[in-house]
Amino acid sequence: MSSGVVNGGVSFWFADDGLPAVREPLTGDATADVVIVGGGYTGLWTAYYLKKAAPFLRVTVLEQRFCGYGASGRNGGWLYNGIAGRDRYAKLHGREAAVRLQQAMNDTVDEVVSVLAAEGVEADVHKGGVLEVATTPAQLARLRAFHEHELSYGEKDRELYGARETAGRVRVAGAVGSSWTPHGARVHPVKLVKGLADVVEGLGVTIHEATPVTEIRPKHAVTPYGTVRAPYVLRCTEGFTASLKGQRRTWLPMNSSMVVTEPLTGEQWAAVGWEGRETLGDMAHAYMYAQRTADGRIALGGRGVPYRFGSRTDNDGRTQAETVEALREILVRFFPSLAGVGVEHAWSGVLAVPRDWCATVTLDRATGLGWAGGYVGSGVATTNLAARTLRDLVRQDSGQGRQTELTELPWVGHKVRKWEPEPLRWLGVQGMYATYRAADRRELRTHGVGSSRLARVADRVAGRG
Repeated sequence: MSSGVVNGGVSFWFADDGLPAVREPLTGDATADVVIVGGGYTGLWTAYYLKKAAPFLRVTVLEQRFCGYGASGRNGGWLYNGIAGRDRYAKLHGREAAVRLQQAMNDTVDEVVSVLAAEGVEADVHKGGVLEVATTPAQLARLRAFHEHELSYGEKDRELYGARETAGRVRVAGAVGSSWTPHGARVHPVKLVKGLADVVEGLGVTIHEATPVTEIRPKHAVTPYGTVRAPYVLRCTEGFTASLKGQRRTWLPMNSSMVVTEPLTGEQWAAVGWEGRETLGDMAHAYMYAQRTADGRIALGGRGVPYRFGSRTDNDGRTQAETVEALREILVRFFPSLAGVGVEHAWSGVLAVPRDWCATVTLDRATGLGWAGGYVGSGVATTNLAARTLRDLVRQDSGQGRQTELTELPWVGHKVRKWEPEPLRWLGVQGMYATYRAADRRELRTHGVGSSRLARVADRVAGRG
């Protein structure tokens, strides 16, 4: 790796906007009406909506490092309408229920944009939609199938482009087609999470940072500094859930890595296009995701080392050199004219993957324990829908509200089995992504129309089928 690349330091987004001054930790036992474990998007949005709906509620957020330290401060800034598990929910609850879930996600993108504007949070939001490109015949076949599949869930404003129309948006080398949805926006992840934390604090929410929760049990959130007691304890810990007592196999912390370039010149942008600032993805099995930042860089991510043995998380985002090089290769393959552009920063983070790859929201009315997560990388918008749903579930259970359209969505209360114990977990995930990468290489080499059989094998291992 080039010595000029900043490696880790949580993320470029924090380097760009500055690490926060850490709020005071918990200093002893305390009580609340609702205690939220995790100061990322899910926890902060949940605190926001609870306080907006019932300002009298005493809401406390406990965060192990500082707000946004996890995926909320390290993601690719894709505020879009994807949700993990929709097809499975269609099988379990019927197509109509899954269509309602998708419509709720479409609406969520606009909800986030409007709330940030109303609350004065400047997060570099640009609603340019999501463009997903195909660069091989096999990817094009998957793209067309994907496009039709999205239309079948009621997304009538999605558009399918050929090579020429795709180049008119973003000039990706070798792109033979793309699918575009307006239900997506670019955001600066850290400006969003910092702004949201400030807003909820202004509403009267208590936030304790540098306060790791070691155990959650009914009406108790236990930390080294004291225990917070509350009728409702909501777990909003996503990729860090495995560190909690009894949760080691609940969700798998999948690793994702990113790089960001130096700012591009006007001439370089003219060669690339991308004037619409769409978020950009592809149809590879081991897919990439990218955005054009507000200060004129390309931030691009994908899977590096996908999983650490024993569900361990990373050290402040530090990333292996081969991962940085692999992401740079994707950048240059997409945009050959940028071969000389420097990569300035690299980092990694974890996202939560349930065994059936389905995002969920739950409140156990018998215990007052609730949780949301398992977003599988689609959390920037899904966290907001999850938070509004947790708000409605808490209000319904406490007698302050009734059943709502959100509490009736099919992901509410979904149960899934735990991941296998080690070393099976590690072997399965490593093998799965090695197979996906082999499938992508084969498709690039052969230019066959059909998806590689290797990818279907990986799907079965993953439990996606």
